[in-house]
Amino acid sequence: MQKSVRYNEGHALYLAFLARKEGTKRGFLSKKAAEASRWHEKWFALYQNVLFYFEGEQSGRPAGMYLLEGCSCERAPAPPRAGVGQGGARDALDKQYYFTVLFGHEGQKPLELRCEEEQDGKEWMEAIHQASYADILIEREVLMQKYIHLVQIVETEKIAANQLRHQLEDQDTEIERLKSEIIALNKTKERMRPYQSNQEDEDPDIKKIKKVQSFMRGWLCRRKWKTIVQDYICSPHAESMRKRNQIVFTMVEAESEYVHQLYILVNGFLRPLRMAASSKKPPISHDDVSSIFLNSETIMFLHEIFHQGLKARIANWPTLILADLFDILLPMLNIYQEFVRNHQYSLQVLANCKQNRDFDKLLKQYEANPACEGRMLETFLTYPMFQIPRYIITLHELLAHTPHEHVERKSLEFAKSKLEELSRIMHDEVSDTENIRKNLAIERMIVEGCDILLDTSQTFIRQGSLIQVPSVERGKLSKVRLGSLSLKKEGERQCFLFTKHFLICTRSSGGKLHLLKTGGVLSLIECTLIEEPDASDDDSKGSGQVFGHLDFKIVVEPPDSAPFTVVLLAPSRQEKAAWTSDISQCVDNIRCNGLMTIVFEENSKVTVPHMIKSDARLHKDDTDICFSKTLNSCKVPQIRYASVERLLERLTDLRFLSIDFLNTFLHTYRIFTTAAVVLAKLSDIYKRPFTSIPVRSLELFFATSQNNRGEHLVDGKSPRLCRKFSSPPPLAVSRTSSPVRARKLSLTSPLNSRIGALDLTTCSASSSPTTTHSPAASPPPHPGKIPLDLSRGLPSPEQSPGSIEEPVDNPRVDLCNKLKRSIQRGFNNTERTCDKEFIIRRTATNRVLNVLRHWVSKHAQDFELNNELKMNVLNLLEEVLRDPDLLPQERKATANILRALSQDDQDDIHLKLEDIIQLTDCPKAECFETLSAMELAEQITLLDHIVFRSIPYEEFLGQGWMKLDKNERTPYIMKTSQHFNDMSNLVASQIMNYADVSSRTVAIEKWVAVADICRCLHNYNGVLEITSALNRSAIYRLKKTWAKVSKQTKALMDKLQKTVSSEGRFKNLRETLKNCNPPAVPYLGMYLTDLAFIEEGTPNFTEEGLVNFSKMRMISHIIREIRQFQQTCYRIDHQPKVTQYLLDKALIIDEDTLYELSLKIEPRLPA
Repeated sequence: MQKSVRYNEGHALYLAFLARKEGTKRGFLSKKAAEASRWHEKWFALYQNVLFYFEGEQSGRPAGMYLLEGCSCERAPAPPRAGVGQGGARDALDKQYYFTVLFGHEGQKPLELRCEEEQDGKEWMEAIHQASYADILIEREVLMQKYIHLVQIVETEKIAANQLRHQLEDQDTEIERLKSEIIALNKTKERMRPYQSNQEDEDPDIKKIKKVQSFMRGWLCRRKWKTIVQDYICSPHAESMRKRNQIVFTMVEAESEYVHQLYILVNGFLRPLRMAASSKKPPISHDDVSSIFLNSETIMFLHEIFHQGLKARIANWPTLILADLFDILLPMLNIYQEFVRNHQYSLQVLANCKQNRDFDKLLKQYEANPACEGRMLETFLTYPMFQIPRYIITLHELLAHTPHEHVERKSLEFAKSKLEELSRIMHDEVSDTENIRKNLAIERMIVEGCDILLDTSQTFIRQGSLIQVPSVERGKLSKVRLGSLSLKKEGERQCFLFTKHFLICTRSSGGKLHLLKTGGVLSLIECTLIEEPDASDDDSKGSGQVFGHLDFKIVVEPPDSAPFTVVLLAPSRQEKAAWTSDISQCVDNIRCNGLMTIVFEENSKVTVPHMIKSDARLHKDDTDICFSKTLNSCKVPQIRYASVERLLERLTDLRFLSIDFLNTFLHTYRIFTTAAVVLAKLSDIYKRPFTSIPVRSLELFFATSQNNRGEHLVDGKSPRLCRKFSSPPPLAVSRTSSPVRARKLSLTSPLNSRIGALDLTTCSASSSPTTTHSPAASPPPHPGKIPLDLSRGLPSPEQSPGSIEEPVDNPRVDLCNKLKRSIQRGFNNTERTCDKEFIIRRTATNRVLNVLRHWVSKHAQDFELNNELKMNVLNLLEEVLRDPDLLPQERKATANILRALSQDDQDDIHLKLEDIIQLTDCPKAECFETLSAMELAEQITLLDHIVFRSIPYEEFLGQGWMKLDKNERTPYIMKTSQHFNDMSNLVASQIMNYADVSSRTVAIEKWVAVADICRCLHNYNGVLEITSALNRSAIYRLKKTWAKVSKQTKALMDKLQKTVSSEGRFKNLRETLKNCNPPAVPYLGMYLTDLAFIEEGTPNFTEEGLVNFSKMRMISHIIREIRQFQQTCYRIDHQPKVTQYLLDKALIIDEDTLYELSLKIEPRLPA
């Protein structure tokens, strides 16, 4: 039985007396009695944390008392009136102020009070709140946490002291053992000493002197030894050895942890799933299990053996030899190549298997195992990816603290070099495998299949949505307006560009792709690209006006069927420029192969691509260049490191121009050079091709006539060795100078076609090469195209068609006549050399124009920000136009670049955030309740994409957003970050503005619906803005509010959070972005994290001063992905009333105020 509580009545009366005289608050209040609707007026006095109440103001004894510590006080509504009385009495009761005191003790009823005036009631509530010591309780909780932390520190120090004590005891025991050994040795020495019986006793003084001398010698020896030991302990060598030992111990611990992780992967996931795959109703097949786990079991067995060897070496401490273990391990680490190469595919298979509910449920059971510690299967599959780099880092640290004369130095250096080589091989194989896997993924999406994607030489370039305009017979556009296509329904096509083919597909409702029956697979070798409509073509002119010059044509001339035209419409001029530039750039490589086929006609048994690939000089490492084993789009090894001079040389190499190299160079050249240097190099290549291009780039062209080439280069008498300009022709391109506004993109003949079928454009690098049939026999792809007749001279750009037959001294006429004669009798060495020189000049001009076109069309920001660069390019292009030997196709390409560069903001029709902010003509700002979720989601998406696409790509270089002067270096990235924070703050502020629970619940459900619509609009930045606001501590802690949110909303919230989760480096978001088509707004922070990882992990230059071009390639890949989403805009109408609400910063509440509001809405529970 519980004992009664003793109560000191005298002390209580004394406190009541003090409360009557010195109380914090005193006065009459009405107290609700136990009976319902009964109120009694009492005189209350508050002293410290005790509330006394008396029957009257003059009463000496209190009628009762309450302890207020830990209580809470809040306003209470007026109780309903049971009976109907007089109106004046009811009004008086309604005006009274009610409040309730809630006690933190169980079983104690709340105290209900009321007073006459509201001000008096607020004072009572404030006084009771002060008396409850709530602030002191919070401070007590904080102090208690600090106390617990200090206790933990003390316990840790005690454990450390105990360990040191045990070490001292062990050392004392060792000292005693050594002493006993010394005594035993001394006794043995005494027994071995010959007995001297006749030794006379020495003088006592002599003995004393010897004893003192012995003591002094021992003291000096001990002092010297102590000094030596102390000096060694403080020496760098000892410090280095201590660090080396620590590295070894850490490596052993890391290896033990890694083996444990592999053990969980194999025994916790792999083997149970194999058993599940063998069941009657398997949730997963054996093939999928093998695809997911690959050779992880073999990797586990290998590292278990290596770990046992490490532990055996540690047992032999301090003799520690590790190099031979790595010698044994290195040949076996090749098994990692299979795992790393297929890791991405493994995760894709796992993601597909998770679509099966049974498998997903089973996998969650395995992941719930305590040994997993909350980690998912994807996490365990990622661990082997970092093991080889971890070994490299460990060996690097170990070598840093290993002396040069150490016995293991050379072995460890050899192991490190082998591991680095293995890491490079795996990196290169992953790049190549990812390209093949990308092609196979597209091939699987196509229902009919596509055999050309099974070719490993096909490199994926770009994909996107284009609108195909219906066309009739060859080259004639039907008179159809864009509106009749319904934009996104009838004419929308999913287009895929590869290095050799162009695919056009339709997408079904289920997401599958179907190739068009006619023109679904276009071989670029049979295509002609028409970028701009011809002014003389009325039909094309009309189409340009209808489509706003967003259309371009691809004229296809298959050898076994009639020609046809594919007309495609891009969403914007930037998108059109990107597509046309990439298409033309793809075929430039094919064209280069065709030109070299012409040059090497006498060696036609060897194909040109094989000739380039087999030439060791193209991929041989040198002091200023180093290659990897990965091949680029030209099937030539990619550059790993190179000097700036070699990079500029590769940019202007006449033999090939890789698309990925060109994109990487133009994206990142600011890191290692300037635009002026690049332009100067292009200008030199055009003006002086034979002196500016290195000899190694021209050797292939003159491989069969070295002597003749040397004579021409020495005497300088060849008219083709330098450019001689006549009087400049007018810059306007007349109809006679350019009869067709088409660029012949590729070669239409096989590589072994004879030179006798060469047409006009074969003589230039910017035109079509040989065809397998007579030019007159094939119908022209355009009415204005004039086929070549070798019996006639080549027309000059300044001449009209009627003057073609007039004899004119023109090197091109001489070349064509020479070609005609050579068909009958073959080339001699001199003629072949001259023809090669002419082709080199044309190829150099074409290469310069190709680079400039790519630069101007896809990197226009360089010229907008640098007017001097723009003027220099204009001057160079005007100089090119004045070249009398310029072919019509080259002249037309130059005029197109000039037109694109001369137009200022030619299609800048997009809204900017500054323009939206300045729109103040909105009659009235809308509120959150009147706006629909669809309106909010669309305008959030519009604003997010406007801010996202305004970021210039040069801000992604150099990690400027992490510097102190980030606002000056990366203003647009900082503006994007600020916009993200403002939108997130707006969502949180809007929810916290509501005082009642139901309104807050409705607001949360509405914002979650807005986030889901943003997901449907592919605005994942908007999804993250809203979910991050809902996960803020000020909102997340509102338990009562979240309790009333519907289950459907919570499930949708979890789905959205899983999509934009940062787990696994935004693995889910990356997969979602990979499968969605633009327009889309990704989360910028994901890409900034990738760029920061690349910038911090690898330097821009090697120790020899070479540019780390592999790093530039990785940076360029990320920038290209960002720009892909920047270029495709949303077709959403701007609604000023909605954007005015979204951009109203007066609605935003700061973080501290939000948390204070949250505490007022739902106070903390007492401890």
